[in-house]
Amino acid sequence: MEFRTIVDIPQPTFRIEPCEEMLFVGSCFADHIGRRFVEEKFRATVNPFGVMYNPASILHTIQRIDGAPRVVFLTLGTNHVYRLKETGEIVDNCEKRPQSLFQEEKLTVDECADYLGKTIDILRERRPDVQVVLTVSPIRYRKYGYHESQLSKATLLMAVDKVTSIPSSPSSPSYFPAYEIVMDELRDYRFYAADMLHPSEQAVDYIWERLSETYLSGAAKEFLREWHPIKNALHHKPFQPYSEEYKAFMDKTMLKVEELKKKYPTFAL
Repeated sequence: MEFRTIVDIPQPTFRIEPCEEMLFVGSCFADHIGRRFVEEKFRATVNPFGVMYNPASILHTIQRIDGAPRVVFLTLGTNHVYRLKETGEIVDNCEKRPQSLFQEEKLTVDECADYLGKTIDILRERRPDVQVVLTVSPIRYRKYGYHESQLSKATLLMAVDKVTSIPSSPSSPSYFPAYEIVMDELRDYRFYAADMLHPSEQAVDYIWERLSETYLSGAAKEFLREWHPIKNALHHKPFQPYSEEYKAFMDKTMLKVEELKKKYPTFAL
């Protein structure tokens, strides 16, 4: 018998290769998954200008950076934006300035889709073979009220659907259902952190597992199988760090590191 609902993940048209250069921009959920790729020695850049929650701010980040890696993950958190009254511009960070200086607005489905489309166009101009993965953060926003938070997520989901429904091509954006996995597979409070809003470490582990199963190439999965024993050895805390036995253990571990570097030239500790 099956006691949970399994979310189907659409198969992408590409795979992530070992130590691939990647970019993660978006909500704090992008931080969680992006850091996991960093830990696994992919060359991932994660929110270079800080966490960006809405599609307009994600666009601003892409406009500010130079170049583009082949794989880009964009994670949407909310359709709420803050506009500086003096200039009318949407700000990415209020920088602790008085709330009275800003006007809160909600982007429509079409506006969210337009910002995403502009973001993807910039990435494609820089690198025609770029692969963009869109996700919606499962983190709910208590300050909006739970009904309003759900409406915000629904707006983002419809915008993503609009962008990904464009006739397919090898570089069309794909969608990874992180939101649905938490809502439908992990619908239990044991998968939430102490605030009952953010996914727990166990939930993030599970999402990473589903994502890596779907997006990693066979070569990347083989790299992880080779890297994990070395990673565990490097993180080992000895009882006697100055003993000859531990020195020999580390020498052997570093030899394995050098072997991994030869096999994967872009690998670096």
